[in-house]
Amino acid sequence: MIKNKILLIEDESAIADTIIYALSTEGFDPVWVQTGKDSLDILSKDNIDLIIIDIGLPDINGFELLKLIRKESNIPVIFLTARSEELDKVLGLELGADDYITKPFSPRELTARIKANLRRIYNNIEQDKNNTNLPFIIDEEKKEVKYFDKKVDLSFFEYKILTLLLSNPGMVYSRDKIIEIIWNNDADIYDRTIDAHIKSIRAKLYNINNTYEPIVTHRGFGYSIKEKYEITD
Repeated sequence: MIKNKILLIEDESAIADTIIYALSTEGFDPVWVQTGKDSLDILSKDNIDLIIIDIGLPDINGFELLKLIRKESNIPVIFLTARSEELDKVLGLELGADDYITKPFSPRELTARIKANLRRIYNNIEQDKNNTNLPFIIDEEKKEVKYFDKKVDLSFFEYKILTLLLSNPGMVYSRDKIIEIIWNNDADIYDRTIDAHIKSIRAKLYNINNTYEPIVTHRGFGYSIKEKYEITD
């Protein structure tokens, strides 16, 4: 079973220990850092499913940290703080936080909030922002593809192949057809070149989510993207 990875940004070790124990008990994979800088380092190299941020961090205000995170990602964020004023709650939510819990808190309530936010995110992915039910978002202007809300680090031709498949989910594209569309029948491109690009794309998608395989190989014919994404237990 794949565990959701939760990033906890909390400078008080006693509180962190309580949260880490609660998360581990509920089957999550917690990652703990004490500063905003360390959290940004983690986010740049790891796949995180949800973030818990203490507003009163030693190196940066939690609100400012959220602004930095939202420039790169829509990962769900829960604020955990001693501040209970309504203005702080409103500000946090307006900046893009998904939830807000004040100290002292119940670990059981915290894990319940985490589960609820993850369910909401995956339900939104299933509906998809591109009016499909696939977990992909294509940004034509930036020439980027997001998969489960995380940017896929694609080469130029990998981007071309993946977006071609995504343009018609379920349609089988032969290797010759892919070469015709993307390379204009360049004589130096061979079937094995397409296979190598597909293998690389699959590996990059797997690194983001290893519970789902969207690319289908049709032996003797070519490749397609699954028409429907279904969440399975």
